[in-house]
Amino acid sequence: MSDDQTPVFSIQRVYLKEASLEQPNSPAIFLEQQQPSVDVQLGVEAQPLADGIFEVAVSATVHTKIGERTVFLVECKQGGIFEIRNLPQEQMGPILGIACPQIVYPYLRGNVADLINRAGFPPVHLAEINFQAMYEQQQAQQGNGSAMA
Repeated sequence: MSDDQTPVFSIQRVYLKEASLEQPNSPAIFLEQQQPSVDVQLGVEAQPLADGIFEVAVSATVHTKIGERTVFLVECKQGGIFEIRNLPQEQMGPILGIACPQIVYPYLRGNVADLINRAGFPPVHLAEINFQAMYEQQQAQQGNGSAMA
């Protein structure tokens, strides 16, 4: 029996793709006693790189402000390269949208906390994410969009 059609799912590499930190109001902002507001935005993108090879990137933007003044702004993108072969087409979306981000996300969380800590602030620990719910929500939105078209 030939194993040409054996399903393959393997992690080739996980890497920090992009990281930026801005703290435009330092050092004065360090003297503020007020608690800053924290806004966190997350995103997931997936793209094929070669036959059976995909990149999945999870990005986070953490923007903290006191009033209108930025305390710090961190943008971070964590990438993963995955080999995925011989899986039914209907499984590819959930794998790229749920399974791969779940593998990459803990690295992103660690890098964001580390970057903020190195900037001299208490680390912001990103919450655990339910990528399945996030994926299903995106699918529902895309479904609604195409139904109206």
